[in-house]
Amino acid sequence: MVGPMTLSIGEREQFLAEPHIGALSVVERPDRAPLTVPIWYQYTPGGELWVRTGPDSRKARAIRAAGRFSLMVQRTEPTVRYVSVEGPVIRTEPDSRERSWEMAARYLPQDKVADFVEFDQAQLGAHVVIYLQPEHWVSADLGSF
Repeated sequence: MVGPMTLSIGEREQFLAEPHIGALSVVERPDRAPLTVPIWYQYTPGGELWVRTGPDSRKARAIRAAGRFSLMVQRTEPTVRYVSVEGPVIRTEPDSRERSWEMAARYLPQDKVADFVEFDQAQLGAHVVIYLQPEHWVSADLGSF
């Protein structure tokens, strides 16, 4: 077993760029713990991180009010590894069919993407794309067990 090790900048950015399910956290109310929800996300090393959500969803309202959020991703195989990133929202844009397709293609098998995008567009309602500028990072590889 290898001991705990902080990831290098390149390792943490590459890990975040992989298609993990994120745990998005945002302060919703000062008297409560942060709202934390699972979410699909997109990230390119060195760039911005973005998520899609309904413009009036609970998380969108909390993100607008807080102006920032955090996202944590993890895995347990072949080693226990995680990356958490936090930062300010730098812009919010209307969603597009292309963004829906990009996100679905990141997480779903190729033969399921078109059907998901049709479902997304017809059944899930309008979305916005919220961009985060990574500012603070926490990461580690805890080795294998």
